[in-house]
Amino acid sequence: MSAFKALLTRALVVAVAAGIFFVSAAEAAPERIKDLATIAGVRENQLVGYGLVVGLDGSGDQTTQTPFTKQSIVNMLGNMGVTVPQGTNMQLKNVAAVMVTASLPPFARPGQPIDVTVSSIGNAKSLRGGTLVMTPLKGADGQVYAVAQGNLAVGGAGGAAGGAAQTINHLAAGRIPGGATVERGVAAAVGQGDFVMVELNEADFNTAGRVVDAINTVAPGAARALDGRSIQVLAPSDVSRRVAFLGQLENLRVTPGEQTARVIVNSRTGSVVMNQRVTLQNVAVSHGNLTVTVDSQTQVSQPAPFSQGVTVAAQNQGQVDIRQDGGSIHNVRAGGNLADVVKALNALGAKPMDLVSILQAMKAAGALRAELEII
Repeated sequence: MSAFKALLTRALVVAVAAGIFFVSAAEAAPERIKDLATIAGVRENQLVGYGLVVGLDGSGDQTTQTPFTKQSIVNMLGNMGVTVPQGTNMQLKNVAAVMVTASLPPFARPGQPIDVTVSSIGNAKSLRGGTLVMTPLKGADGQVYAVAQGNLAVGGAGGAAGGAAQTINHLAAGRIPGGATVERGVAAAVGQGDFVMVELNEADFNTAGRVVDAINTVAPGAARALDGRSIQVLAPSDVSRRVAFLGQLENLRVTPGEQTARVIVNSRTGSVVMNQRVTLQNVAVSHGNLTVTVDSQTQVSQPAPFSQGVTVAAQNQGQVDIRQDGGSIHNVRAGGNLADVVKALNALGAKPMDLVSILQAMKAAGALRAELEII
């Protein structure tokens, strides 16, 4: 019987340990290294070009107000052997000058198609139904890496009648899926040297250490952190094995470190976004006809007499008191965090600028325990 009890006790211990593990895993939410970091040298390159969109239904640039459009047409026709007499008054309404942008993906090879975005830079009313004429796309070094051409897809519509006009979505920009062909590739440094660099998207020493531990479980001693962002990894010298190794490395799952407490405020709309690490200290702020007071009290857990217990401090109980002259009083009891303050201010109908000013004052006073970013 004692052996059965011992076996049952051991099973309960294992079950409890397994339960704790699953709860921790659910709360931690491990992520792939691919989502937390990038491989140095594996990056996109921005391309840009200037071109013309033709075939518009009378919605193009007014050449009298956009002389560069007229000059571009003359140059293009000259390259095709067509001479335009000097001083010709060109009243074209079916042509628009545009900027063409694209991203050259890593490991792109000549002949590979990429998507392009076409945006009007003149006074064209719409690019709908237009065709982009062959446009070279250049990189930051001035070299041509792709050539774009094709029919635009504009996700909007518009119409006018009797002096009234109606527009849906945006008509001055469009896309050409696979509208550019790569003419020159960019060499990547992934296959050179004995090491590859894994760079975290956000610098964090805890995350860097955990990434090193995860990589070393697969390849012992291969990884070491250089700082809070860069991790040096010893990779196979053979290119094929290196690619397979990096694919395995990117799929490793790591629990990232806790995020920095941060508050993002949009001063134009009054939107406030914060993470769960944001807290407030005791503070009182007076702004216009608003007064904000945040207070917290530590609750003490006292054991019963002669119970040999230990007195411990329980979780802080906070109180947020917001007053408005001539208005109501709102009390919020939930730990005195920023979410309570924002909720109470919204209940009072505080303006966005009032909210921004109050948060700035809290940050300056040291009561807002978070990074405050205003956009």
